[in-house]
Amino acid sequence: MRINKACLLSLSSAFLFTASLTSAQVVAPIEIRDQETRILQQAAINDLNTVGKSILAHRFHFAFYLSRKLDIDEKQQLRTDQHSIRFERYNGAMVLAISGNYYSAYSSDRFTAGQRAKETFLQVVLPIVKAAAPVFQNHPSFQGYAIEVSHHVISKTMGMPIERPENLMVYIPQSAAVKLAVAENALAQQVAVMDAQVYLNANRINLWLTEGDQPEPAPSAPLMLQKVSATLVPSPAKTSISLESDAGSTIAKPDPKPVSESANASSIVATTPAANVLLLPALKEDLSPKALGDLQISAQGATNHLIKDLDTTAHFVTYAPPAIIPFRHHAYLELSLTTTLSEASRASRYKTAALAFEEHISPLIRRVLSYFPGDQGFYGISFSTTVHGHAKPGVPALAPLSVEFFFSVSAMRCYEAYDCTSQQLIDSGTVLISGERVGLDLQKAEASE
Repeated sequence: MRINKACLLSLSSAFLFTASLTSAQVVAPIEIRDQETRILQQAAINDLNTVGKSILAHRFHFAFYLSRKLDIDEKQQLRTDQHSIRFERYNGAMVLAISGNYYSAYSSDRFTAGQRAKETFLQVVLPIVKAAAPVFQNHPSFQGYAIEVSHHVISKTMGMPIERPENLMVYIPQSAAVKLAVAENALAQQVAVMDAQVYLNANRINLWLTEGDQPEPAPSAPLMLQKVSATLVPSPAKTSISLESDAGSTIAKPDPKPVSESANASSIVATTPAANVLLLPALKEDLSPKALGDLQISAQGATNHLIKDLDTTAHFVTYAPPAIIPFRHHAYLELSLTTTLSEASRASRYKTAALAFEEHISPLIRRVLSYFPGDQGFYGISFSTTVHGHAKPGVPALAPLSVEFFFSVSAMRCYEAYDCTSQQLIDSGTVLISGERVGLDLQKAEASE
């Protein structure tokens, strides 16, 4: 009995010591079962406390509480554990997970699903990213942020007003979060979130932050929820994504559509939710040979027409037909091209790549997209070109240069609609020169000798 009491006292002392190091917003490392995650939580405890204090100091439009339980009554929330900031695993990657309840409700008559997602993103998710990204921007031990926020929607059923919970979940990679934190306007924010995954009530959506409402997308296939260690409380709302949780926590998702910045505040009211806990999904593209082959078959008809119609201007490589390829955990449609520049002088590889984009690739983007309306199943398009200089007598020929441009379909849609510039499109994608990833500033490259 004495030994048991001693052990109990030792454990209690350890818990109290650890808890004393954490703020009211940060999950204590001792609550995390996975050893690697617990060690990371302990090592970063001071930075996590800094983030928690910044979030607590922010003045939200309506009451916001950090919480691992979502969709609970505000009175219950005041009595509930508000430790929410913790490291968890999402799709095998280590993420900083932050979740909470935002006590506002949107009128369904005034706000579409996408507009509700946009408003909560701007009012809650964005301030959280701005609090966390500068603190952790050079932290190598995790790959991104998983932020889930519950808000409420007021609609009418048989003439009676009904209030229901709705859950927005955003996964944003580290690099995109840093861009988002320093973005100075809606266009720069839009470019940053193109690399994010956004869910509303477990349905993946496109989040539009620029002005103008976007069309509602077709409903996506339901997501398979991962088993989590937390005990889930039934909820009237669709739950979203499940993190691989160690601290008995959960996180959820969003739906597509923008709210104008000048949205009437009177159409948002304080709310009192019902109880529930959410899950975070594991979205991982299937890049197996069979899945890529199926995508290849589904795109074959469109690519056949594309090759036939655009060959005179696109200059497709005849021995390398369009193919679905895996790249950086996504499926891309690869188009192999040949580019001949109008400039004959020997230029730097960066200037050559910039000229190839401006003279050849960018004029093709809108024409290529016209063959792929809607969701085609692949993440993006790769324009893979071999660049040659235009030969002139007495001028040394430009050595052939391999340049590849990888762009997501969503980024190209933004460019297609003139909502994004060429540079923003480049920044949102990946550029390879001779197989090596590079940063490409179009204006500087083209101005160079």
